[in-house]
Amino acid sequence: EALPALLEEAGGLWKQSYPASAYREDAALRSGPAARRPGQGAAPSRMFSYPREGGGAPGRAGTARFLAQHSAWGFVATRAARGKIQGMPYGNCLLLSDGPVNNSTGIPFFYVTPKDNTVTDLLKNPMASLTLPEADGNFCRKNIIDPEDPRCTRLTLMGQMVTVPPEEVEFAKQAMFSRHPVVRKWPRSYEWFFMKMNIEHIWLQSWYGEVSPIAVEE
Repeated sequence: EALPALLEEAGGLWKQSYPASAYREDAALRSGPAARRPGQGAAPSRMFSYPREGGGAPGRAGTARFLAQHSAWGFVATRAARGKIQGMPYGNCLLLSDGPVNNSTGIPFFYVTPKDNTVTDLLKNPMASLTLPEADGNFCRKNIIDPEDPRCTRLTLMGQMVTVPPEEVEFAKQAMFSRHPVVRKWPRSYEWFFMKMNIEHIWLQSWYGEVSPIAVEE
């Protein structure tokens, strides 16, 4: 089938995001009169020509801070503590916030219930990993890249999940409720409480197979 006009336009986003080899491979897969149209000429050899807008400070640490600040949810992995899957990896998506919009801390806070299997796991073994995919921003969409593409950055934080101490509960409320107002309406019978991650390790993937450690101090 013919590609959308946006992808075939000589000056379009597709031209600026993929190398010439991508067009040759794509042309080999297509057939018929739609296989090539006028104006579909040579493409730049660079994979990217778009800067990451609003990505915070430059470099990997800046990208990590950007994802920590702007991610509304993340994938939490724990070691299962119950039933037939005891000891096996268990994953779950949770809402999170690292602070109110004007007071980002880089520390992920969660609003959870003991009825959640993930929380059951954490109460027995508090070590967990949290992966934040670059799915909420416009960078991948603007460059016509699927969120699961390795060029769409993903951040993995690893550390100990702990109950938020009483002196931090008010801040945790501001952090979660300002980003996720709907949680205020969740049924109180589920005994919701706040947890946070004490980060020990940070890994950032920003290219094919390229995973880089980042110092927590950064």
